[in-house]
Amino acid sequence: MEHQQLASPEISFAPAHRDDTVRRIWKTTIILSVITLIELALGFGLAKEWYGESHGAILFVKGVICILSLAKAFYIVSIFMHLGDEIRNLIMTIVVPLLLFVWFIAAFLWDGDSWRSLRKTYNKGNPAKHEQVARPASEGTLK
Repeated sequence: MEHQQLASPEISFAPAHRDDTVRRIWKTTIILSVITLIELALGFGLAKEWYGESHGAILFVKGVICILSLAKAFYIVSIFMHLGDEIRNLIMTIVVPLLLFVWFIAAFLWDGDSWRSLRKTYNKGNPAKHEQVARPASEGTLK
């Protein structure tokens, strides 16, 4: 009977190739450092008002900072939490609920802003018109 090769390599407690590990650590450090420096430069630009009074430019820069932060978070989870080495089903089990949670937050913020703008629209004439007024207990009882 011949010895068949296993589908996966044998588990060994021997240290991994040191050169590959060191190279991966330096690559991770450089990528995260570059993303952080870009975020800091853009944020410092907002603090120093490099973008003037242009609300569109400020909103764009804030969006870029958010995207870079998400990319950095993805990379950190992939490398340091070893999620990048897992099978696709496990990754989807973690990522899909996270995306749904982010979508819920965005939907609630959108709905809250819509409600606030509608409230401002309908309360223009008389701001106290739609607000509840606290009554003394004697006025609320039937005689």
